Amino acid sequence: MKNYIKADEWNIIEEGFDPHLNKISESIFSLGNGRMGQRANFEETYSGETLPGNYVAGVYYPDKTRVGWWKNGYPEYFAKVLNAANWIGIEVKVDDEILDLAKAEVKDFKRVLNMREGYLERTFTAVLNNGKSVAVKSTRFCSIADDEVGAIRYSITPLNFDGQISLMPFIDGDVKNQDSNYDEKFWDKVSDEIIDNEAYIQLRTKKTAFEVCTGSAVEVYQGSEKLSLTFEPVYRDKFVGQSTVVATKANIEITIVKLAANLSSENHPKESLQQETKVVIENAVAKGFDTLLKEQAAAWAHKWEESDIVIEGDVSAQQAIRFNIYQLFQTYTGKDDRLNIGPKGFTGEKYGGSTYWDTEAYCVPFYLATAPQEVSKNLLIYRHKQLGKAIENAAKLGFKDGAALYPMVTMNGEECHNEWEITFEEIHRNGAIAFAIFNYIRYTGDEDYLIQYGLEVLIGIARFWKQRVNWSNDKQQYVMLGVTGPNEYENNVNNNWYTNILATWCMKYATEAAQTVKAKAQEQYNSLLKSLNFKDQEFADWADIIAKMYYPADAERGIFLQQDGYLDKEQILVKDLPASERPINQKWSWDRILRSCFIKQADVLQGLYFFEEDYDLDTLRRNFDFYEPRTVHESSLSPCVHSILAARLNDEARAYEFYLRTARLDLDDYNNDTEDGLHITSMAGTWMSVVEGFAGMRVRGGKLQFNPFLPGKWKSFSFTIGFRGATLKVNITENGINIKNHNDVTLEIGIRNQIYTLAGNAEIEVNNAELV
Repeated sequence: MKNYIKADEWNIIEEGFDPHLNKISESIFSLGNGRMGQRANFEETYSGETLPGNYVAGVYYPDKTRVGWWKNGYPEYFAKVLNAANWIGIEVKVDDEILDLAKAEVKDFKRVLNMREGYLERTFTAVLNNGKSVAVKSTRFCSIADDEVGAIRYSITPLNFDGQISLMPFIDGDVKNQDSNYDEKFWDKVSDEIIDNEAYIQLRTKKTAFEVCTGSAVEVYQGSEKLSLTFEPVYRDKFVGQSTVVATKANIEITIVKLAANLSSENHPKESLQQETKVVIENAVAKGFDTLLKEQAAAWAHKWEESDIVIEGDVSAQQAIRFNIYQLFQTYTGKDDRLNIGPKGFTGEKYGGSTYWDTEAYCVPFYLATAPQEVSKNLLIYRHKQLGKAIENAAKLGFKDGAALYPMVTMNGEECHNEWEITFEEIHRNGAIAFAIFNYIRYTGDEDYLIQYGLEVLIGIARFWKQRVNWSNDKQQYVMLGVTGPNEYENNVNNNWYTNILATWCMKYATEAAQTVKAKAQEQYNSLLKSLNFKDQEFADWADIIAKMYYPADAERGIFLQQDGYLDKEQILVKDLPASERPINQKWSWDRILRSCFIKQADVLQGLYFFEEDYDLDTLRRNFDFYEPRTVHESSLSPCVHSILAARLNDEARAYEFYLRTARLDLDDYNNDTEDGLHITSMAGTWMSVVEGFAGMRVRGGKLQFNPFLPGKWKSFSFTIGFRGATLKVNITENGINIKNHNDVTLEIGIRNQIYTLAGNAEIEVNNAELV
């Protein structure tokens, strides 16, 4: 675990430059706006260890899959988000010596991510080998007010000399991904152009033929005076730069302002892409850096109004939760239903930047409560648009009659995961998509979604589960063979409890959804079922499976078994593992892991989290107390579920322990992998740990309910949520709970076991003494 980030409520601060931590910091200080993003690479040259990364949403490449064998139904490629043109580059020379922090003496280095206003600032002093010293301050951001625009203000002050400083702002499209097979590069040049202080380069991806035009305009100031300089054009392979020389005097600041834009053929015609990029650049130049920065601050102020969590008495926890919320909104804004949330967002290339079940299980609850309803709805529409591909994916594995298997990993709806035990067996992802539809409707009350989109998806998923089970003559029950549950440290198991319970729930919910649509929109219902060639016998088939599904359990312990044979494993607890053997995924062979009882992340407990209404507290406690001590939490998605369940059990110590682990997972580099990128989807779990865990927020019978407690280290915490047209500010103190309604909507609110009426623009306050 690292601990070099300074505690601050609104800022992420690094003081001092340690090259060994640079790749970690590049992840932590990443920027994004939902349409594009970048790692916190330096603007100036850096020859040290770095992971360059600039990414444009929706642009990907179907890379060769890395396996030495093939099976029928195996994905043909592994899709990955592409490292795109580097638009931040500014080469700086001081009397012909390149400014490079890997070669200079670095003093007073400080990097600050201002989360309140949405920008990255970096300052340092560098003593070059020629003895000359410069002070540098850079400020940059990816605008969420105009999500095709990025801006940099880069200032250099010569400290001990008069002389010349050469500047070359550039755009470099000759880039590759860190995990490129055979160091393959994925971009071809379409066109490039340099016109005075403007530069443009248009690139096309191989195979997929996406096109992205990156443009920039630069201005140079000395003190407050704008300089009239001549820029010499520099053309290289997929590279455009503009070189100029500035005569300098000691202690007089030189500032280069670089305004840039990334426009994609996903949003603009290819033939006019460069011209439209010029228009975006012209508009950005007309506003200027300061105005763009003010717009950025205003846009972020609005986001914080909708989503902020305020923690009193624990600066470390406050910083962590804001960092998690900030990165989530940098990754996804919900404006485009073609986009989704990659596990690393715009902060790295691991997992290919593709969509996983993380979105439905972890991110949807966050966006439901903290953003306009359309945002979470677009995440669901994304899956509806890919239903045809899900049916194709199922057909490749031998399923028929409209059965849909959503992919474990995807860009366009087609499965592209390159591990068989995941691709073929981790089929519980199908259920997470159905659960997200249920969760969305439960929260918003938007049953019209079922009519327009949801029922069609639910039927496809239910059809898959019906074909995936088989009848066991031995058990006289339906069983599910050859699966991998959420615990990926078990492969090819039979009757994973979570998968079985999720399958029957999906069929039950699809049946209920069909009855809802039939009652609300008979004509559309009949039309949909006709188009799907759906027969009422399918409802009967689902009901039979629901009634006769086998669920492994241990009656003596009163627990659900993770899968058949789990108790045949040697039952060792995590506390008895030597520290030298952790994490086991880095220290043990895969064979040893598979034979162990150790659990990567919540499995049975994931099911109890989803369906806690169906189980009493004693059942939850027995399963929690059995499985948590066997869980190594080597998935970033694990601690949040355990935190929420521990809170439900009034186990404050463990609830807070797991919260801290998920909240500061990346800031403190718990798993020694932050350098690969941040864990964006698990960040939503951090929010869930506070709101669903400590505040105990649930939706039951169309009403918000709270079962709050205050962690002992906190004086209070508060958060804002949107619910069915109301904006609520919830404040929890050692004395009780206060809820303010900032809209005209009247709601009924459950607090512990009592229902209160919260009128529009009113508030309720309930003291702990009143809570049962």
